[in-house]
Order: sequence, then structure tokens, then C-alpha cells
Amino acid sequence: MKFTAIQMIGTQRSGSNLLRLMLNQLKEVSAPHPPHILERFIPLLPAYGDLSDKENFSLLVHDVCSLVAYNPVPWKHINLREDEIIRRCSKHSLANIVKVIYEMNAENKGAHIWMCKSLSNIHFADLLEEEIKPLYIFLYRDGRDVARSFKRAVVGEKHIYHIAQQWKHEQDLCLKLYKQLDDKRVIKVCYEDLISQPEKELKRVCGFIGAKYNIACLEYYNSQEAKNTASSGKMWQNVERKIITGNFNNYKKDLSAVEIKLFENIAGETLQALNYSLDFPVQNDKEFLISEIKMFNEINHSLKQKAKLQQKSEDAEKRLMQEALLNNIRKKLNHTSYTEVEKIAV
Repeated sequence: MKFTAIQMIGTQRSGSNLLRLMLNQLKEVSAPHPPHILERFIPLLPAYGDLSDKENFSLLVHDVCSLVAYNPVPWKHINLREDEIIRRCSKHSLANIVKVIYEMNAENKGAHIWMCKSLSNIHFADLLEEEIKPLYIFLYRDGRDVARSFKRAVVGEKHIYHIAQQWKHEQDLCLKLYKQLDDKRVIKVCYEDLISQPEKELKRVCGFIGAKYNIACLEYYNSQEAKNTASSGKMWQNVERKIITGNFNNYKKDLSAVEIKLFENIAGETLQALNYSLDFPVQNDKEFLISEIKMFNEINHSLKQKAKLQQKSEDAEKRLMQEALLNNIRKKLNHTSYTEVEKIAV
């Protein structure tokens, strides 16, 4: 079977689970919840040694399969047959493992299009282009609403300074890729358009990925995948609801003027590049003092620790399974030089 690979890119808290669940309603599309394989394993790769060695590659396949098995939202269709994954890999590489696992999951569903929702894979675009050459869906949302969402979520940065830096950097990378590959390989999807005119946007996306639009996309909230996602973490509970058509500009009531100014000072040009207007268009570019950045770092760290403590015990347990697995891999492989894997769970 010939497969079409789709990679969603952008920044978390931008409606990616909503779009994933909508597209997953299509028979020809497989869009499972992502275990963030590249982000979590690329820093660990040096510890596996030469992947042309069968034992080293087999160990990597085993560990990746374990990560998928511990995903907070279970993969419904996949049967993790490690020997078959190894056999189907045309190259002994992490990217090939990802490709084969997603293809096998799609195959078991009877789909020929698979989509990876690991938005952070924009940081590995060169690798994706070298080994997979997917089509890209660049999903973007007003960064100030993204910041509001991150402040309330269990995961991610918590201070506006850090959220703005991340959002700007990732949108700029996506825009650079769009300019490089043009609209034949990258489609831009605005979150605000998706929730205000979902049928129009979904038909456009379906045409781009080679799928036939079905009204079932709009009934995503009734799907078993939506129920599984919602039950796997508090921050995903909205996916069991119908589209909240007015879910934008919430930052205006929840962020302070100081926070909005700070975000726009850092990411104002990128907001405008994506056709968002600024609330404070007249600003002098500010250079932040080392002492200010140090204070931002301390506040951010404190808020992240507080968010961890406030999460439900059942949510924490699901995240800890993958974290424990990664810690065990590091110990098993004697990878003492690696310090921390980012705790991604969206």
C-alpha cells in the first residue's frame, strides 16, 4: 500500500487535537495521539551507538515501541510487532521507525494517509525532508491566546516571556518552511478560521492531503478517540464538546496589559506576519536586562512546579509512565551526559 505522510507543525495549545480528531474521523486517515518520538529520542540516540548494528537498532525499536505503548491516549489500531517494524525499515534510523510505526497503525485501520501531530517536529524538518518528505499542515493560533492557554495548562512554559519566545521561534520556523516548500507541500490553517468556518477549512485541508471530506469530521466529539483523549487528561476535556465558535481573543480578559505588551514586544512582528493585529502597535523594541531575564526564569520555574503539583493524580500517573520509561532507558544505556527530556504530553 502506498501511504501519504502528513506532519502537523506549529505550537501546542493551538487546537491541534481538535483538528487531529476531525481528520481521524475520515476512513482514509489515521491520526493517533502523538508519543513525540523524535523529540524524546533524538537526544538519546548517541547512547545507542551505531544503528547499523542489528542489536543496537533492535534495542531502539523496542524502546520506541514501549514509549508508544505507554502513551496517555492509547493507539487503537497498532499491534507493536517489533520484528515486522525492523523488517519494514528501509534504513536503520529513528525517522524510519517513526514512518513504519505510523504506516502500520494506518494499515490496521484500513487508511492510506497517516498524520503525526507532534507539532515540535518543526525543529526536525531537515530530518523529515531527508527521510520522509511529508506534506505539512501549519496550524497557527493567535499567540496571545496560546499564552493564556499555556498559563492554565499542566505542561509547557508559564511566564509570558518564555511562551512568547517559544511561539515566535516556532511560527518563524514554520513560515520559513512554507516559503521554502510553497503551498504544494505546506498548507496554512488558521485556528480562528477552523472554529468559525470548520466545513470550509476542512474541505480545503482534505483537498490538500488527498482525502474526501465527510460531515463526520464535525461529529468528532462523539468518537471513541475523543472520549479516550478527554479521559486521559484535564487539558484535553474540551475535545468531547462541539466546536466553541467564539473561542478566541480570550487573552483580552485574562492577560494583563503588561503581559500583552510583553508578548507583543517579543513576537509582534510574527503576529502581524500571520495577520493578527497588535493591541499596542506603538512600542519601542526593548532590550531585556540580564537581571530581568533571571527574574523571568525564576518565576517561570516556580509556576511550572506549581502546575505539576496541581494536576490530578490520575493525570500525573499517565505522564509518569512515559517519564519513568525514559529515565530507565537513560540508566540502562549509561547515558549520563543527558540531563532532561522535555515533558511533552499534548
